[in-house]
Amino acid sequence: MMPRYQRVHLTALGYELGPVVVTSAEIEERLAPAYTRLNLQAGQLEAWTGIAERRWWQPGFQLSAGALAAARKALRGSGVSAADLGAVIYAGVCRENFEPATACAVADGLGVRGGAFVLDLSNACLGVLNGMIEVANRIELGQIRAGLVVSCETAREINEIALARTLAGGGMAEFSQALATFTGGSGAVAVLLTDGSFGGAGGHRLLGGVSEVAPEHHRLCRWGITPGQDGWHEQFMQTDSVAVLKHGVALGQRTWSLFLEHLGWSAGAVDRVICHQVGSGHQEAILKSLAVPKEKDYTTYRFLGNMGTAALPVTAAIAAERGVLKPGQRVAFLGIGSGLTCLMLGLEW
Repeated sequence: MMPRYQRVHLTALGYELGPVVVTSAEIEERLAPAYTRLNLQAGQLEAWTGIAERRWWQPGFQLSAGALAAARKALRGSGVSAADLGAVIYAGVCRENFEPATACAVADGLGVRGGAFVLDLSNACLGVLNGMIEVANRIELGQIRAGLVVSCETAREINEIALARTLAGGGMAEFSQALATFTGGSGAVAVLLTDGSFGGAGGHRLLGGVSEVAPEHHRLCRWGITPGQDGWHEQFMQTDSVAVLKHGVALGQRTWSLFLEHLGWSAGAVDRVICHQVGSGHQEAILKSLAVPKEKDYTTYRFLGNMGTAALPVTAAIAAERGVLKPGQRVAFLGIGSGLTCLMLGLEW
């Protein structure tokens, strides 16, 4: 159980989207020989996932460059300078190196120096939400006045690998494990949290949240490296989508109940929810299990796919830009990630 916050504000969100639009139809065109072999009809990828297109970065794009662009957008007009940042946390699944921390490249690009906390944090698709908690705790304790959580996810490389492997052979079981990979999109995000003491509006109050885990299911969705040909290591991703959904919904129900109790909210008092963006099946199942009306949710997966850690905060930023999130509303960020881990945050917008 996490504390309630009294002095933490979500002051700004910044984001950057991959410039290359890749449709589900294009992916299926590349998979045509495999579709013929597996007796699959064109259009199935969008029908199964609800995703029409997603974004990719250009080949060779640097993750720190995407995170840095999003960070600069978040800081612009906030009244917060690089010298004010007491923490810079990079929380993406994708990172540039084993070491040093990708956060170091972002902090350097911003001009952060001195006594700031600069580090990477990793927790599957929940990384940015976990990073928000880390910064919020430091603000609540009076250790820092402002901190930045950034992420940049890339789906191009793992998709190219999955496409090649699917075309090389395998049956429906192997294709099913690769299906989640083909939903991946690319984007970057930055979340600026402060104590509200800087010039201009303080932002949206972060009230608190709840984290629950079911680590017995940690092998259901895996993305990593494995020995390949000639001794080289290469990326792999395997997802049991059916089991992830089943156990994820159960974990989400348990977390939602504790979340409402912790914040003293009723389900009906929640004005808006922003969920992790997986696809149509996940959205329908989780909202139904939580008894949240679909009209209270806001989604971007149809055109942005699943951008990992960036998916939820980018969706929140777009919802705010379009006036979907309004001042005074009670907003719930509903995150779930491989592991399985679930984290729900409550905000007063």
